[in-house]
Amino acid sequence: MLFKYDVLCVGSATVDTFLEVDTSFQKIRLGDKILVKSIIKHSGGGAINSALVLSKLGIKVKVLTKLGNDHDAQFIHQKLSQHHIHNICKNNSTLPTDSSSIIDYQADKDRIIYNHKGASQDLHESDFRKSNLNVKWIYLATLMGKSFSTAIKIAQSTKQNKTKMNLLFNPSLYLAKKGKKYLLPILENTDLLVLNLQETQALLNHQTNNFKILLSELHQLGPHSVVITNGAKKMYALHQDNLFAIMPPKVKIVHTAGAGDAFTAGLLGALLNKHDFQTALIIGQAQATSVIQDKGVAHRLLTETQALQLGKKYRMKVEEVKSMK
Repeated sequence: MLFKYDVLCVGSATVDTFLEVDTSFQKIRLGDKILVKSIIKHSGGGAINSALVLSKLGIKVKVLTKLGNDHDAQFIHQKLSQHHIHNICKNNSTLPTDSSSIIDYQADKDRIIYNHKGASQDLHESDFRKSNLNVKWIYLATLMGKSFSTAIKIAQSTKQNKTKMNLLFNPSLYLAKKGKKYLLPILENTDLLVLNLQETQALLNHQTNNFKILLSELHQLGPHSVVITNGAKKMYALHQDNLFAIMPPKVKIVHTAGAGDAFTAGLLGALLNKHDFQTALIIGQAQATSVIQDKGVAHRLLTETQALQLGKKYRMKVEEVKSMK
């Protein structure tokens, strides 16, 4: 069967509001009125961020994300239409579209993020046609609340379908904290699992920093390939019984929101474009490296050529690890 689309990105869509303040967080007291230096709005969320990256890489992509019936939903629709990305969700929720407020404290070089989960927790099977799930890959980001049972059914459909479909699972810390037993119905259907160290430790209820142990335990839960990122530190991956590592380059970090989505979607896009796993890791890392140097994922996305060029610029190199003791 020929697939019309390469990837369906399933997850949340948010409107992210970035507030920049000069006041140190340590000096703020309850009841204070704080002057905001600047305010910027961007689209965000696992489904939207990943779809934008994949589209930039030339991948035929669509999204499944539930929105409210509000101005934020219109903002998301406008962003998707600018990139010719279709949302296959047929219905709007009575709940508001998901939103995030990110407060950047310039004096502290740190941030606080307030997330509100609304419409993304209201996704039902009746919101989409099952025929729309026929794609090469389903990119499953975090779905919580009532939507989690829908996520399980979508994950299971990839292995029940007679056509060859693959599942990428990229859970957030919120979902990872639910534990491996809770997530097992998805994990046992997963082809590629991507998460960070903190999410890994929460999912496994394991505090070790030994990546060999962590990768092995995740692999035993079902995923064929596993990648564990670690911010600015070295990340590790297990693929076809081979262990790989890559060190992110040192760059000026403006904001890390969306970096994980950029890496994961960059990795998947490279695999779909027939690159080997090592090169795919470099392209994913290049996307993340670019995104963290600005606010909002869409402003710093790279084409495949640009990603490979950035990889060469920073001399990104994947090493095959024989031992991680």
